[in-house]
Parts: sequence; C-alpha cells; structure tokens
Amino acid sequence: MIPDFKQTVPIDQIGVEERVARFRTRSIKKESKLFALKLALRMVDLTTLEGMDSPGKVRQLCYKALYPHEIDPEIPQVAAICVYPNHVKLAVETLKGSGIHVASVATSFPSGMGRLESRIDEVKYAVEEGADEIDMVISRWAFLKGDYGYVYDEIAAIKEACGPAHLKVILETGELETYDNVRKASDIAMYAGADFIKTSTGKISPAATMPVTLVMLGAIRDYYIKTGNKVGMKPAGGIRDSKTALHYLVMVKETLGADWLDPDLFRFGASSLANDLLMQIIKQKTGHYQSPDYFSIG
Repeated sequence: MIPDFKQTVPIDQIGVEERVARFRTRSIKKESKLFALKLALRMVDLTTLEGMDSPGKVRQLCYKALYPHEIDPEIPQVAAICVYPNHVKLAVETLKGSGIHVASVATSFPSGMGRLESRIDEVKYAVEEGADEIDMVISRWAFLKGDYGYVYDEIAAIKEACGPAHLKVILETGELETYDNVRKASDIAMYAGADFIKTSTGKISPAATMPVTLVMLGAIRDYYIKTGNKVGMKPAGGIRDSKTALHYLVMVKETLGADWLDPDLFRFGASSLANDLLMQIIKQKTGHYQSPDYFSIG
C-alpha cells in the first residue's frame, strides 16, 4: 500500500546535526584504516558530465576506472563510471569484462524539466546502449508545490523504462529546503521503486552533506523495517577527502549496519575523492605520500 506522504514524521534538525557532529569525531584504528580506504575506493562512481565530454575523455575515465594505480595491482577498481547517454556504448565497450558498472544520467539531467515522454525515451536509449544503472532526477517543481503523486508516478514510469537496469533517484536535496522535505522525497522515491536514493546532481550547492545523508539513511532504515527491501544510498558532490569519506562509512554502519558497507548498497558520487583515497592508500602501504602528479586527473 502506498503511504500518505503528507503525513511523514517531522525531522528533529538539532538531533540530526548533533549526531552528525559525533560521527565527525570518530577515528578508525590504524589496522582497519587501509581496509576502509580500499572499501571507499570500491564505492566510487567516477563521473564526467560536462558539455565538452568527448570520446577521448570517456576512454580516459574508463582507463582510470580499470587501472586506478598502475604500479600497485592490489589497489581495487571503482564501482562504476557515469556518463551521458550518448557515451554509454563507448564506455560499455571499453569496460567489457571488467565488472565495472556503466551508469548514465538521464531524464533531462540536471534540471529534470523535460517532458516525461522524452525523459522516458532517454532512459530507454541509455539502457539499449548498455547502461546497467540509470541516475534520474525528480521534478523538484512538482515536489515543492506538493504534487507528490506526480513525483511518485514519474519515478514509477522511469523505473519501468529501466527494465533490467538499476535506478538511482536523485533528489537534488540542495533545492528541497528542509530535512522534512528530504525525508518525504526519500520515502516517495523508495516506494515508487528506487534501487538507490541519491542526494544531488553535483551541479548546485549545497550538494551532499552528512546531515542530509543521515536523514536519507534513516528513511532507508525505516523502509527496510517495513518492507524487508534494501535500498542503496549515494551521496554525490562535495565529498573530496578520505577523512570525510570514512566518516560517512562510520555513519552508514551505525545507522544501517554492516550489510550496507558494500558497493551494491552504498556509493560515493565524487570523482575528485578517488585520487585522495589513492594517495592515502599508498601512504598506508608505504609510509610516504606520493605527489598528486602521480595520479591521473580524469
């Protein structure tokens, strides 16, 4: 049964922000840190979503996904790369046999302002080209005027268009104004069929924040308790350093449990994070930092 989204429980803003402050004080023991850094790298979605994206840039991104650090073959690969639909086929061919997922933004990303029919066509095209994950954006204009049924129906329609591909639903939390709205949008997305809920497009500020992510993790926990279905989480945008990434992992474990510490249920949408994770992994293994010049930008 579809819940009444107008009746969601209000979020305690002070409580959320105090809990996040405690997560930021946690430290990971040295013997566990290398494992945590490698896990975080395995959770990264490398992304290029610019108007100047070219086949060469997409190949470079795929190469970085395949070989994060050429000197050390023990460093793990990332979870996925994310590109526009017109680059999906090239990414699929380049990554064939690697196990790295190919995700594609769709549905008039990042604005979400296109006609639903054209947004559905874009999703179908990306899936036909080989995408096994679709990152869609909700219609924030409809959500903010209280038309929750419209948002639910559009997500359900996009989910159907995805076929076998997993659906990540981007809430664009920086435009939702309140934690209550973030919780409500999370609930709508999950009940409409989202496989993942995602904070942001990365195109506006603020993008991912720990308080917003905690609110979304709480929605995932409650949804799992009610339905038995596990939904993934993807904070995206603004996560640039390893220390912050590890704080997110602590928050995930303490809110949802160890099952969610897996790339199938948690991702970072943060390409710039990958190089910092690589630098920290090398530091843990060798005792020395390498220059950023040793790591590719793409």
